[in-house]
Amino acid sequence: MKRPPTILDPPRRKRILSEEERALWESVIRQAKPLRKKHRVATSPAASPTTETPAARAVVQPKVAIPVGAPSPKKPMAPPLVPLGRRERSQLSKGTKEIEARLDLHGMTQARAHRALSGFLHRAHGDGLTFVLVITGKGKIGAESERGVLRRQVPQWLNQPEFRNVVVSFEEAHIGHGGTGALYVRIRRVRI
Repeated sequence: MKRPPTILDPPRRKRILSEEERALWESVIRQAKPLRKKHRVATSPAASPTTETPAARAVVQPKVAIPVGAPSPKKPMAPPLVPLGRRERSQLSKGTKEIEARLDLHGMTQARAHRALSGFLHRAHGDGLTFVLVITGKGKIGAESERGVLRRQVPQWLNQPEFRNVVVSFEEAHIGHGGTGALYVRIRRVRI
């Protein structure tokens, strides 16, 4: 049990960071993204405002005005994928939530399957569908390492920015819908 502080206990002193710890902390600060859009000036605890060296002064670059209607210099980031909810997965596997469309990629080459998947997902997005099933096939288990190529490739394709604009999440299907040879894909809602 922790004893309560008494008047006789000396006050605690602040611990001083070593140079290695300070460098680590500053690298963490540079990599962290703020929750708010407020810009803060990074200062090190060792530097005081009165003793600035010329190398320590930050050069402020003037902001360049971008004309209205001009394309943005940065491409917008593709939205991140989120995991399929437990309730949705359960409803899909039990059949209480409807799979609105299916795509079977059996027997297709990678190039043809990629085109078919792209067209299918964009049509589903345009039609306002919510859940679709993409059947890749399980591939043959054996010594040939090239079997089941689409089973490995389709999840990688769905992770690409090209598909993340229309796909919210994807997950391996229930055994009744194809198991490891099929994927539930949740389509992103159309923004009006």
